[in-house]
Order: sequence, then structure tokens, then C-alpha cells
Amino acid sequence: MKTLEYIKQQIVQKKSFLQAKYHIKYLAIFGSVSRGENNDESDIDILVDFSEPIGIEFIDLADELEKILQNKVDLVSRNAIKPKYFSQIKNELQYV
Repeated sequence: MKTLEYIKQQIVQKKSFLQAKYHIKYLAIFGSVSRGENNDESDIDILVDFSEPIGIEFIDLADELEKILQNKVDLVSRNAIKPKYFSQIKNELQYV
């Protein structure tokens, strides 16, 4: 099972590259990993915000994060999340 700190460390190692390639403002981990409730079968929920639209490259970013983390990633765009849902997860966001 991957810990929150391990996941953050793996992303930090590639953060500059990812920010430049995908115009990322920030990445934040949420869900079971952030709450310490994940297990070997858990995916990794990541919220991302962009400085400019990236279109279909969103899928490429998700794939790249899965390769980096060697785990299924559920990537969610900040612009796509409804305010009601965001208010439920904002307290568990772990920014990378």
C-alpha cells in the first residue's frame, strides 16, 4: 500500500516537468489516500487546476500520473467539480 507521503514524493520528483507540459497550477490528493483509509486496491484521487485549457491532453496527464505512481489514478479537474462536491472534499485536500 502506498502512503500519502510516498505518493507526494513521487509527484514532486516530476512536478516541474508536469507543470510545464500540462500548464498545471496545482495538484492535490484527496479521498481515501488523503484520509489514510486506502488499501492495496484503492485508486489515487487527484484534483488538478490548470492555468490554461489543455483539452485532450487531460487524458495524457492521467496516464502519465498512473505511470509515475504505478497505480490507478482518478484525475478530476477543478473546473469540472461542482461546488457542492468541492465543499465536501476541500478539507481533505493534500497539495503537492
